Amino acid sequence: MFSEQVVFQDFKRALDRLKEVLSLDRTPVVRDSAIKRFEFCFDLAWKTIKSYAKDQGLECNSPREAIKTAFQLKLIDYDEQWFDLLDDRNSTVHLYREEYANKVYERLPGYLGMFARLIRSFSE
Repeated sequence: MFSEQVVFQDFKRALDRLKEVLSLDRTPVVRDSAIKRFEFCFDLAWKTIKSYAKDQGLECNSPREAIKTAFQLKLIDYDEQWFDLLDDRNSTVHLYREEYANKVYERLPGYLGMFARLIRSFSE
């Protein structure tokens, strides 16, 4: 595996929490909680990639670089959705508009699957 096991374990727990909230009936509170948990998942995903890459002799110091490095390391398949995911994360962290929150919430199940595939890549 790689040296930063703590970050990886935190990522797995955050993903479980996102899955948990997405199983609940949708309310404004559930939506907002799911978006916050998505943000946690994204931040832990890119930090896990960064840690793994460092162990492989590569540097990536931003989320965008981490996604590109994950492609390079074959942790994830090339998919523009990773950059859409990054854009959604950046938007939800820095601004709040209810109509945008609803759109992001609708995309979260797909993002959950992407995160789960990344975790499987680290586990293989």
